[in-house]
Amino acid sequence: MATTRRSLPLLRTLIAGKTQTRTVTYMPRPGDGAPRPVTLIPGDGIGPLVTNAVEQVMEVMHAPVYFEKYDVHGDMKRVPQEVLDSIKKNKVCLKGGLRTPMGGGVSSLNMQLRKELDLYASLVNCCNLPGLRTRHENVDIVVIRENTEGEYSGLEHEVVPGVVESLKVITKFCSERIAKYAFEYAYLNNRKKVTAVHKANIMKLADGLFLESCREVATKYPSIKYNEIIVDNCCMQLVSKPEQFDVMVTPNLYGNLVANTAAGIAGGTGVMPGGNVGAEYAVFEQGASAGNVGKEKIVEQKTANPVALLLSSAMMLRHLQFPSFADRLESAVKRVISEGQYRTKDLGGQSSTQEVVDAVIAKLD
Repeated sequence: MATTRRSLPLLRTLIAGKTQTRTVTYMPRPGDGAPRPVTLIPGDGIGPLVTNAVEQVMEVMHAPVYFEKYDVHGDMKRVPQEVLDSIKKNKVCLKGGLRTPMGGGVSSLNMQLRKELDLYASLVNCCNLPGLRTRHENVDIVVIRENTEGEYSGLEHEVVPGVVESLKVITKFCSERIAKYAFEYAYLNNRKKVTAVHKANIMKLADGLFLESCREVATKYPSIKYNEIIVDNCCMQLVSKPEQFDVMVTPNLYGNLVANTAAGIAGGTGVMPGGNVGAEYAVFEQGASAGNVGKEKIVEQKTANPVALLLSSAMMLRHLQFPSFADRLESAVKRVISEGQYRTKDLGGQSSTQEVVDAVIAKLD
């Protein structure tokens, strides 16, 4: 009877959910709390709306970052040198979408940034968010895409009038380093499988070299399962059984298609974070490119979804070694999505960008 009485307080505590849990403490190095400068490029379309959302949340959180803002637009011929100098100094950039004109010989500023800064790895995290209903459950895919060569090399010329030749360049060096990054990511994030996406059954030399590089790197990570899938079958499997995929490593063009498909399956491009990283620099932006500039109507009505860039900025905070700030931001965003009261139109709601931002701020611990 005495034992029962002694157990009652513990039982009540368990029921009330007030059990004490030991926290895992991040031990910073001296000086790690000094505010860090981050280059900010609002960009085009919805870019200024969603980057402003990040600025507001960072200010309320008192996050140890401050922004150096630059006005860059997709119709410029080149990324201004002062912007490149800022990124090289700060090592980190947060950007909105930059509109790329179709045709006309205007080079994509997104590609210029990747090449100039050697941002060879693009990472998009496509996962289900609690409370956001989608056709498939248990989706948690990370698409890691080679960012500097392949069809995106921009090596095109007109052979004769009416005949254009576009070169696909694949190198051992770039294939090997993207494979290393994918396996290293999987290893450090407790991921169990890496899938290489290819079309080596047709492009036997180019994609064959990519596969050969992936296979060589895979032998150095025996604890991680490795498999391969042809890109057309990959797309079919993504829309039918996406939960089978974990980390996917791809050449440039395939990765663009796979990442946007996976994002659509997991909840839409408006909620998928991502970034581009190289040996020295990192640029964080909305993960999947489709719609990241937005329609004029969305801009006019100020109803752009800020979730993707907010989650990307949480990735940025972790990259800067501010994990508690990243956790607070990510938790607040996920609570707003889970409760479902404040959602933009792409997620089935009617909220404005600012209403979602205010809701996230209200949920910050």
